[in-house]
Amino acid sequence: MYSRAKSPILLAAALLLAASANAQNVTGNYISGDGLPNPNPVVTSNWGELPSGREWGSTAGVDIDPIDGHVWAYERCGASSFGGGVPVNCDSNPVDPIFKFNRNTGEVMANFGGGIMVTPHGIHVDDEGNVWVTDFAQNAERTKGHQVHKFSPSGELLMSLGTPGQAGSGDNQFNQPNDVIVGPDGSIYVADGHNGQGMTSNNAMEEGRASGATARIIKFSPDGRKIREWGQIGVRHGEFRTPHALEFDSQGRLWVADRGNHRIEIFDQDGNYLESRYAYGRISGIFITDDDLLYAIDSESSPTNHPGWRNGVRIGHIDEDRVTGFIQPFERPDRVYQGTAGEGVAVDADGTVFAAEGPNSLSWAGGAFTRYSRR
Repeated sequence: MYSRAKSPILLAAALLLAASANAQNVTGNYISGDGLPNPNPVVTSNWGELPSGREWGSTAGVDIDPIDGHVWAYERCGASSFGGGVPVNCDSNPVDPIFKFNRNTGEVMANFGGGIMVTPHGIHVDDEGNVWVTDFAQNAERTKGHQVHKFSPSGELLMSLGTPGQAGSGDNQFNQPNDVIVGPDGSIYVADGHNGQGMTSNNAMEEGRASGATARIIKFSPDGRKIREWGQIGVRHGEFRTPHALEFDSQGRLWVADRGNHRIEIFDQDGNYLESRYAYGRISGIFITDDDLLYAIDSESSPTNHPGWRNGVRIGHIDEDRVTGFIQPFERPDRVYQGTAGEGVAVDADGTVFAAEGPNSLSWAGGAFTRYSRR
């Protein structure tokens, strides 16, 4: 079995990063990134091969195969914007959105999933190499979307959760599912509800809840039977304003990137709140290595919704709410001092970081994926 982060190279890199931070007495600014070490300064833009005749669309998802260490990701079938009402999506342009890339060369090793989804949003590869993808939006006919799909490594559709094209909060419904992950015992966890991040007053949140908008985590058995759910739109612990990404740490705790609330919430596998992290920005994607380094990517902080917070990848150990490394974003004139970065993040066994470029960063990054390497 491939171990994504226990290699001597990555362990040495983690120790070097920690030593660098300690040597500076952690004097760097975790908001601006100033003074924090960048462990991955070599930037490869427009990384990954794209089949002939296609153009990169935006994405939000990237993961590492736990068996062979290569990179799984998707792109939105040429769509630079996203959602059900845009002119281009994976329904109107049903090319294969899911890719497996050679982590060293960017060569395409697998490509599948065409005709099944509208707007892929979250991606996860389980311990058996199966690929899970959430479909965030519905098509005009309401025959696709608001589902979670499980594919074999070769692209066979093995399971679908949710009612196709029917948003809702019922037992077999999702309403804009953001991400999916398989827990240590094979249980399935889905982060559901994208709209809460735009609700910036108590009245707006109350109206959102009344309208049926969701902000919840749903747990299913390995065969897809619903077990429980928790969360709603709100700011209290255990509530969310867009639970955008999910990860498990080595202790079996579930980490939820609560983007609209600018925090990470941590739970046990039954949904009991444990603690939070606040030093990582307006977070879109998270990745935790086997030795418990947290990589959190901020793609959404802007001068109007999170002033001063620079986009990019913040790095720290899970035991503390402390940032010890920072990977810089691309510059962007309308996000003065803040820049622009991707939505998804993943780290291979060599410490190479892969970012999935969302609508905010796609044109500035030059392609759907960016590779950040060590010197």
